[in-house]
Amino acid sequence: MALTTARTAPRDARAADASPAPSDGSRPAATREPGREADGLAVASFVLGLLGLLVMNILLGPVAVVMAVIALARRTSRRGRALLGLALGIADLVVLAVLVTVNGTVSWGLAG
Repeated sequence: MALTTARTAPRDARAADASPAPSDGSRPAATREPGREADGLAVASFVLGLLGLLVMNILLGPVAVVMAVIALARRTSRRGRALLGLALGIADLVVLAVLVTVNGTVSWGLAG
């Protein structure tokens, strides 16, 4: 029988390649799916843009726009949702501009 030995890298080179596992149980950033975070941003921008039409459009509109742009830049697989979030965020800002111009206020109500 012939024994073969595998050639191994020096000890210090192997130690440099090994990265410690995160203590919170999540996978390292390099092994996560790249589009998953962008998909979450796309959904969040849509929800915040929709919510911004009803309340706090001065805050939620710009946040929805920024999140949608980041999701589109990261090549989300939910491109339509990101575009809707972008459109709703812009609509929030348009509603805000109309309210400030017409009523001189940044809030509105259904009771009139």
